[in-house]
Amino acid sequence: MFDFHMHSLVSFDGHDTAEAMVEAAAKAGLKEICFTDHIDYFANTQVQDWVFSNEAYSSAYDSLHHPEVKIRRGMEFGLKPYNATMLKEDLKRRPFDFVLGSVHFVDELDVYYPEYWDGKTIFEAEARYLQEVLDCVRVHEDFDVLGHLTYISKCRAHPSPRPVIYADHAEILDEILRILARKGKGMEINTSGVDRCGDFLPYAPYFRRFKELGGTIVTIGSDAHTASRVGQYSDRACEILKDIFGYVCTFENRQPIFHKL
Repeated sequence: MFDFHMHSLVSFDGHDTAEAMVEAAAKAGLKEICFTDHIDYFANTQVQDWVFSNEAYSSAYDSLHHPEVKIRRGMEFGLKPYNATMLKEDLKRRPFDFVLGSVHFVDELDVYYPEYWDGKTIFEAEARYLQEVLDCVRVHEDFDVLGHLTYISKCRAHPSPRPVIYADHAEILDEILRILARKGKGMEINTSGVDRCGDFLPYAPYFRRFKELGGTIVTIGSDAHTASRVGQYSDRACEILKDIFGYVCTFENRQPIFHKL
């Protein structure tokens, strides 16, 4: 089993040390993990950017090893339609195994909190979020996998947490998946939604459609910010990907490795 989305204290919102996360991975029986600490920039200069320091990153991970768990080094970059150049610059920080591209903010509002939802129906909130994702994947070339495509499903301010139904937004979702497939980008099955909205982010039908549209790269991530969530529901995610693709991917030096399930 694998977990290619986790955050230690290197991330602004992490709660446990890298060592604790690795030990939790070993106890969960994971074979390979990747730390994907946050880099998020904001156009509003009054808001502090959420960017890990190179020094903290190197101190936490460069000498980190475990006899039972292969440890990869990555980052989670907050995609916005205007920050493709910023990602290129951040890739110069150090060699990375994996770059997860995610959308957390729309119109400079954190979709996790009420301000984004004010004045919107659930459908409108979902549609605006997915449009932002589409705008981002159109312009960005330098990430490897799109993280938690339906992140909005699990947000704290969601008035009725639920998975985003594919049929409700089929046209825009098809375009997102087509672009990912055409660019050779992957899609993550993020397990953090199971306890928040009742299913994975996104759930199984998205991956069936991704395959139909030519997608080949798929990863699993818990989005753990604490050691207790490392590898959570990874076994169930593997079963879904086994049924649809027959494999799951990890990354080394920005190249996908396909593991038969």
